[in-house]
Amino acid sequence: MSPDKAEGVQSVARALRLLRCLSQHDDGLRVSDLARLSGLAVSTTHRLLTTLELQGFAQFDSASALWHVGREAFAVGAAFGRRQNFVVPALPFLRRLRDTTRETANLGILDNDELVTISQVESREIMRAISPPGGRVPAFCSGMGKAILATWKDADIAAFVARTGLHPMTAHSHRDVDSAMQDIARIRRQGYALDDEEHVTGLRCLAAVVWSPQGEAACAISISGLAARLPDDKLDRTGRIVARAAQDLTETLGGVPPSQP
Repeated sequence: MSPDKAEGVQSVARALRLLRCLSQHDDGLRVSDLARLSGLAVSTTHRLLTTLELQGFAQFDSASALWHVGREAFAVGAAFGRRQNFVVPALPFLRRLRDTTRETANLGILDNDELVTISQVESREIMRAISPPGGRVPAFCSGMGKAILATWKDADIAAFVARTGLHPMTAHSHRDVDSAMQDIARIRRQGYALDDEEHVTGLRCLAAVVWSPQGEAACAISISGLAARLPDDKLDRTGRIVARAAQDLTETLGGVPPSQP
Protein backbone atom coordinates (compact mmCIF):
# COMPACT_ATOMS: atom_id res chain seq x y z
CA MET A 1 0.00 0.00 0.00
CA SER A 2 1.36 3.40 -0.98
CA PRO A 3 2.00 6.02 1.75
CA ASP A 4 -0.82 8.22 0.40
CA LYS A 5 -3.29 5.34 0.41
CA ALA A 6 -2.23 4.27 3.91
CA GLU A 7 -2.73 7.81 5.19
CA GLY A 8 -6.17 7.93 3.60
CA VAL A 9 -7.21 4.66 5.25
CA GLN A 10 -5.95 5.94 8.60
CA SER A 11 -7.95 9.16 8.24
CA VAL A 12 -11.14 7.21 7.47
CA ALA A 13 -10.58 4.98 10.51
CA ARG A 14 -10.01 8.01 12.73
CA ALA A 15 -13.10 9.80 11.41
CA LEU A 16 -15.22 6.72 12.09
CA ARG A 17 -13.77 6.56 15.60
CA LEU A 18 -14.94 10.14 16.19
CA LEU A 19 -18.42 9.30 14.89
CA ARG A 20 -18.66 6.38 17.32
CA CYS A 21 -17.70 8.68 20.19
CA LEU A 22 -20.31 11.24 19.15
CA SER A 23 -22.99 8.54 18.86
CA GLN A 24 -22.43 7.57 22.49
CA HIS A 25 -22.89 11.09 23.88
CA ASP A 26 -26.30 12.56 23.06
CA ASP A 27 -25.52 15.83 24.86
CA GLY A 28 -22.54 16.51 22.59
CA LEU A 29 -18.79 16.75 23.16
CA ARG A 30 -16.14 19.44 23.01
CA VAL A 31 -13.15 19.01 20.71
CA SER A 32 -10.87 18.44 23.71
CA ASP A 33 -13.16 15.71 25.05
CA LEU A 34 -13.34 14.01 21.66
CA ALA A 35 -9.56 14.15 21.34
CA ARG A 36 -9.16 12.53 24.75
CA LEU A 37 -11.76 9.81 24.12
CA SER A 38 -10.41 8.96 20.66
CA GLY A 39 -6.74 9.20 21.54
CA LEU A 40 -6.11 11.77 18.80
CA ALA A 41 -4.40 15.14 18.86
CA VAL A 42 -6.72 18.12 19.24
CA SER A 43 -5.60 19.51 15.88
CA THR A 44 -6.26 16.19 14.12
CA THR A 45 -9.63 15.88 15.83
CA HIS A 46 -10.68 19.37 14.76
CA ARG A 47 -9.56 18.78 11.16
CA LEU A 48 -11.52 15.52 10.90
CA LEU A 49 -14.61 17.02 12.55
CA THR A 50 -14.58 19.92 10.10
CA THR A 51 -14.44 17.45 7.21
CA LEU A 52 -17.30 15.43 8.70
CA GLU A 53 -19.30 18.63 9.17
CA LEU A 54 -18.85 19.61 5.51
CA GLN A 55 -20.30 16.22 4.53
CA GLY A 56 -23.18 16.46 7.01
CA PHE A 57 -21.93 13.66 9.28
CA ALA A 58 -21.15 15.96 12.23
CA GLN A 59 -22.77 19.14 13.50
CA PHE A 60 -21.27 21.95 15.53
CA ASP A 61 -23.34 24.03 17.96
CA SER A 62 -21.53 27.37 18.21
CA ALA A 63 -23.60 28.48 21.22
CA SER A 64 -22.41 25.58 23.38
CA ALA A 65 -19.19 24.77 21.48
CA LEU A 66 -20.33 21.14 21.35
CA TRP A 67 -20.16 18.65 18.48
CA HIS A 68 -23.03 16.27 17.68
CA VAL A 69 -23.81 13.53 15.17
CA GLY A 70 -25.04 15.06 11.90
CA ARG A 71 -28.11 14.29 9.84
CA GLU A 72 -26.20 12.27 7.22
CA ALA A 73 -24.96 9.87 9.89
CA PHE A 74 -28.59 9.25 10.84
CA ALA A 75 -29.54 8.69 7.20
CA VAL A 76 -26.77 6.15 6.69
CA GLY A 77 -27.60 4.36 9.93
CA ALA A 78 -31.29 4.23 9.05
CA ALA A 79 -30.40 2.36 5.85
CA PHE A 80 -29.20 -0.57 7.97
CA GLY A 81 -32.58 -0.72 9.70
CA ARG A 82 -34.41 -0.66 6.38
CA ARG A 83 -32.30 -3.57 5.13
CA GLN A 84 -33.51 -5.71 8.04
CA ASN A 85 -36.88 -6.79 6.65
CA PHE A 86 -38.40 -7.18 10.13
CA VAL A 87 -37.86 -3.60 11.35
CA VAL A 88 -40.85 -1.95 9.65
CA PRO A 89 -43.29 -4.84 10.35
CA ALA A 90 -42.18 -4.79 14.01
CA LEU A 91 -43.17 -1.18 14.67
CA PRO A 92 -46.92 -1.79 15.23
CA PHE A 93 -46.08 -4.57 17.69
CA LEU A 94 -43.59 -2.35 19.54
CA ARG A 95 -46.18 0.44 19.78
CA ARG A 96 -48.77 -2.02 21.08
CA LEU A 97 -46.30 -3.34 23.66
CA ARG A 98 -45.50 0.22 24.75
CA ASP A 99 -49.18 1.06 25.11
CA THR A 100 -50.05 -2.18 26.93
CA THR A 101 -47.17 -2.15 29.40
CA ARG A 102 -46.52 1.65 29.49
CA GLU A 103 -42.80 0.86 29.18
CA THR A 104 -40.23 1.39 26.42
CA ALA A 105 -40.40 -1.30 23.72
CA ASN A 106 -37.27 -2.40 21.87
CA LEU A 107 -36.12 -4.48 18.91
CA GLY A 108 -32.61 -5.95 18.87
CA ILE A 109 -30.24 -8.30 17.07
CA LEU A 110 -26.98 -10.05 17.89
CA ASP A 111 -24.10 -8.45 16.01
CA ASN A 112 -20.42 -9.26 16.57
CA ASP A 113 -21.32 -11.15 19.78
CA GLU A 114 -23.20 -8.17 21.28
CA LEU A 115 -26.84 -7.19 21.47
CA VAL A 116 -27.57 -4.10 19.37
CA THR A 117 -30.85 -2.19 19.72
CA ILE A 118 -31.99 -1.29 16.19
CA SER A 119 -35.48 0.10 16.80
CA GLN A 120 -37.39 1.50 19.76
CA VAL A 121 -40.70 3.01 20.82
CA GLU A 122 -40.24 5.12 23.94
CA SER A 123 -42.45 4.96 27.00
CA ARG A 124 -44.59 8.00 27.68
CA GLU A 125 -43.71 7.85 31.38
CA ILE A 126 -41.60 10.73 32.69
CA MET A 127 -39.13 8.28 34.24
CA ARG A 128 -38.37 5.67 31.60
CA ALA A 129 -35.69 3.22 30.56
CA ILE A 130 -33.96 4.02 27.28
CA SER A 131 -30.96 2.35 25.67
CA PRO A 132 -30.72 4.32 22.41
CA PRO A 133 -30.82 2.50 19.07
CA GLY A 134 -27.30 1.61 18.04
CA GLY A 135 -26.27 0.93 21.63
CA ARG A 136 -24.33 -2.29 22.26
CA VAL A 137 -24.59 -4.52 25.34
CA PRO A 138 -22.83 -7.80 26.21
CA ALA A 139 -25.30 -10.51 25.21
CA PHE A 140 -25.57 -12.05 28.68
CA CYS A 141 -26.35 -8.64 30.23
CA SER A 142 -29.34 -8.15 27.94
CA GLY A 143 -32.81 -9.65 28.02
CA MET A 144 -32.94 -9.66 24.22
CA GLY A 145 -29.44 -11.11 24.00
CA LYS A 146 -30.30 -13.95 26.38
CA ALA A 147 -33.58 -14.64 24.56
CA ILE A 148 -31.65 -15.15 21.31
CA LEU A 149 -28.88 -17.20 22.95
CA ALA A 150 -31.50 -19.50 24.50
CA THR A 151 -32.37 -20.68 20.98
CA TRP A 152 -28.85 -22.03 20.52
CA LYS A 153 -27.58 -25.47 21.47
CA ASP A 154 -25.89 -25.71 24.86
CA ALA A 155 -22.53 -26.52 23.29
CA ASP A 156 -22.73 -23.44 21.08
CA ILE A 157 -23.59 -21.24 24.08
CA ALA A 158 -20.65 -22.67 26.06
CA ALA A 159 -18.34 -21.98 23.10
CA PHE A 160 -19.73 -18.43 22.86
CA VAL A 161 -18.99 -17.77 26.55
CA ALA A 162 -15.51 -19.30 26.23
CA ARG A 163 -14.77 -17.06 23.25
CA THR A 164 -16.29 -13.77 24.44
CA GLY A 165 -16.53 -13.97 28.24
CA LEU A 166 -19.55 -12.75 30.19
CA HIS A 167 -18.52 -9.11 30.76
CA PRO A 168 -20.64 -8.42 33.89
CA MET A 169 -21.89 -4.84 34.13
CA THR A 170 -23.62 -4.77 37.55
CA ALA A 171 -23.67 -6.77 40.76
CA HIS A 172 -26.57 -8.77 39.28
CA SER A 173 -24.79 -9.83 36.07
CA HIS A 174 -23.77 -13.44 35.49
CA ARG A 175 -20.18 -14.21 36.41
CA ASP A 176 -19.90 -17.94 35.70
CA VAL A 177 -21.11 -20.39 33.08
CA ASP A 178 -23.21 -22.45 35.52
CA SER A 179 -25.29 -19.42 36.51
CA ALA A 180 -25.66 -18.36 32.88
CA MET A 181 -26.83 -21.82 31.79
CA GLN A 182 -29.35 -22.02 34.63
CA ASP A 183 -30.78 -18.75 33.31
CA ILE A 184 -30.90 -20.17 29.77
CA ALA A 185 -32.85 -23.22 31.02
CA ARG A 186 -35.30 -20.89 32.80
CA ILE A 187 -35.79 -18.83 29.62
CA ARG A 188 -36.61 -21.97 27.63
CA ARG A 189 -39.16 -23.09 30.23
CA GLN A 190 -40.85 -19.68 30.53
CA GLY A 191 -40.73 -18.58 26.92
CA TYR A 192 -39.24 -15.19 27.79
CA ALA A 193 -36.02 -13.77 29.22
CA LEU A 194 -35.43 -11.42 32.14
CA ASP A 195 -32.64 -8.89 32.47
CA ASP A 196 -32.86 -8.48 36.23
CA GLU A 197 -30.82 -5.28 36.67
CA GLU A 198 -27.93 -7.00 34.86
CA HIS A 199 -27.30 -4.14 32.42
CA VAL A 200 -28.18 -1.13 34.58
CA THR A 201 -28.92 -1.22 38.30
CA GLY A 202 -32.55 -0.30 38.90
CA LEU A 203 -33.77 -1.35 35.44
CA ARG A 204 -35.46 -4.56 34.35
CA CYS A 205 -36.12 -5.90 30.87
CA LEU A 206 -38.37 -8.71 29.63
CA ALA A 207 -37.68 -10.12 26.16
CA ALA A 208 -38.72 -12.84 23.73
CA VAL A 209 -37.32 -14.11 20.46
CA VAL A 210 -38.79 -13.60 17.00
CA TRP A 211 -38.32 -16.44 14.49
CA SER A 212 -37.49 -16.17 10.80
CA PRO A 213 -39.11 -18.25 8.01
CA GLN A 214 -35.92 -20.33 8.09
CA GLY A 215 -36.55 -21.31 11.71
CA GLU A 216 -33.73 -19.15 13.09
CA ALA A 217 -33.78 -16.39 15.71
CA ALA A 218 -34.18 -13.31 13.52
CA CYS A 219 -34.29 -10.79 16.36
CA ALA A 220 -35.86 -10.22 19.77
CA ILE A 221 -38.29 -7.72 21.20
CA SER A 222 -38.48 -6.46 24.75
CA ILE A 223 -39.89 -3.96 27.16
CA SER A 224 -37.60 -2.18 29.62
CA GLY A 225 -38.54 -0.15 32.66
CA LEU A 226 -37.71 0.82 36.20
CA ALA A 227 -37.50 -2.17 38.53
CA ALA A 228 -39.94 -0.40 40.85
CA ARG A 229 -42.57 -0.53 38.07
CA LEU A 230 -41.74 -4.15 37.23
CA PRO A 231 -41.87 -5.88 40.63
CA ASP A 232 -41.64 -9.65 41.02
CA ASP A 233 -45.41 -10.15 41.03
CA LYS A 234 -45.74 -8.48 37.59
CA LEU A 235 -42.89 -10.25 35.84
CA ASP A 236 -44.62 -13.42 34.65
CA ARG A 237 -47.73 -11.64 33.38
CA THR A 238 -45.66 -9.00 31.59
CA GLY A 239 -43.24 -11.59 30.24
CA ARG A 240 -46.15 -13.49 28.71
CA ILE A 241 -47.38 -10.28 27.06
CA VAL A 242 -43.94 -9.79 25.50
CA ALA A 243 -43.79 -13.46 24.43
CA ARG A 244 -47.21 -13.15 22.80
CA ALA A 245 -46.12 -10.04 20.90
CA ALA A 246 -43.01 -11.89 19.69
CA GLN A 247 -45.19 -14.80 18.57
CA ASP A 248 -47.55 -12.47 16.70
CA LEU A 249 -44.61 -10.79 14.95
CA THR A 250 -43.18 -14.21 14.09
CA GLU A 251 -46.48 -15.13 12.43
CA THR A 252 -46.57 -11.83 10.54
CA LEU A 253 -43.08 -12.52 9.19
CA GLY A 254 -44.02 -16.08 8.25
CA GLY A 255 -41.58 -17.34 10.87
CA VAL A 256 -41.34 -20.95 12.01
CA PRO A 257 -40.41 -21.65 15.65
CA PRO A 258 -38.38 -24.90 15.69
CA SER A 259 -38.25 -27.37 18.54
CA GLN A 260 -36.09 -26.31 21.48
CA PRO A 261 -32.35 -27.01 21.10
